[in-house]
Amino acid sequence: MPKVIITVEVQDPVKWEASFRTHGEIFRTYGVTAPISYTTVGNQAVACFEVASVETLQQQMALPATAEAMAQDGLKRETFKMFVLDKTFAV
Repeated sequence: MPKVIITVEVQDPVKWEASFRTHGEIFRTYGVTAPISYTTVGNQAVACFEVASVETLQQQMALPATAEAMAQDGLKRETFKMFVLDKTFAV
């Protein structure tokens, strides 16, 4: 399963986390297949998703419902970055 890391700046990390945790239904439409790992450092939030399809995730991220959820969370959309982990290194 592909893994995706998303980084973003948020207005208020406490508000962001509380709101982020209410979006389970939206995350299911993204094809999330495992628990989401995330953290905040100052006003930066980072989340790691395991998804069934990167294409499905990208399509769902472009929908108005996602933009609405991001705005509700106090996310600064212009700082949104998505990284698809496509390499591994066995230690």
